[in-house]
Amino acid sequence: MNKLIQAMELTAGEYIQIFFDFRLFRLSDVRAHSESCRTVRFINGGQAVATGSKDCSILATDVETRSVIARLENAHENAINSLINLTNSTVASGDDEGCIKVWDTRQRSCCGSFNAHEDYVSDMNFVPDSMKLLTTSGDGTLSVCNLRTYKVQTRSEFSEDELTSVIVMKNGRKVICGSQSGTLLLYSWGFFKDCSDRFVDLSPNSVEALLKLDEDRLITGSENGLISLVGILPNRIIQPIAEHSDYPVEGLAFSHDRRFLGSISHDQMLKLWDLDDILQGSANAVKGQSAMSDSDSDEMDVDDNPSQSKKGTKVKNANKGAASNFFADL
Repeated sequence: MNKLIQAMELTAGEYIQIFFDFRLFRLSDVRAHSESCRTVRFINGGQAVATGSKDCSILATDVETRSVIARLENAHENAINSLINLTNSTVASGDDEGCIKVWDTRQRSCCGSFNAHEDYVSDMNFVPDSMKLLTTSGDGTLSVCNLRTYKVQTRSEFSEDELTSVIVMKNGRKVICGSQSGTLLLYSWGFFKDCSDRFVDLSPNSVEALLKLDEDRLITGSENGLISLVGILPNRIIQPIAEHSDYPVEGLAFSHDRRFLGSISHDQMLKLWDLDDILQGSANAVKGQSAMSDSDSDEMDVDDNPSQSKKGTKVKNANKGAASNFFADL
């Protein structure tokens, strides 16, 4: 099933299975939730799909049979906006009020939660080497959640606008956040209180999605429908690579072999772009440019005892309740 694509239907609470073999074939529609399906992720090594919804539920569905494996009706007190697969046995979910929960599939329960933000969780990125979960929010902050201690290790100062996305680059030394103003905020690892650099060339269009291509380049999806290849340190727009539509690009993802780039937007279209063509074109754009030195320190200093941000954070204990048997059948 390496060529299976999952796509969300925001209005109907469905997700769509699409088979890809140089052409797109719609396999099935799965009625997953009573309200809009906001996030979808492969879990269990691609054998199942997890979806999160405005109705506060999480659903796990078998990829082959499309049958329901497990459902949690009250996973959060508020609408679920983000899901991420962590390890082989854990996933995390974030809601509209900034609460993040971690689910352990082996223990078949919610094993911890973080009140990391004061507004919706827009994106999450897992750093396995340090067992840290980086999260961004509509409150304009970046949080670092420690998955060993289940404590919020640190949180950035409040940005001027909403943070929409987060990725890690430069071999773990830099964290890049997209924002509603179109500015990319660059943080040095271990120094998360304030950004070390800003890249404003994508402004004023909101950066809705970030996708890491390699340690030096990322792909952005913007409010104006443009998809761009961007270099980091030196910061530059290497080239616009595609135009999805006139609507905001809501999501970007690679195919399993990284041969194709997929994009989704408000036009209800899933589009695939040939990465080979894109990268061949970008090679000519990059050739001849002189490298600029990174002015930030490459030391990976970690905030062992970080000071609290202006409004502080709280951690609450896991809610065993209805969540305790969610993964009983996984």
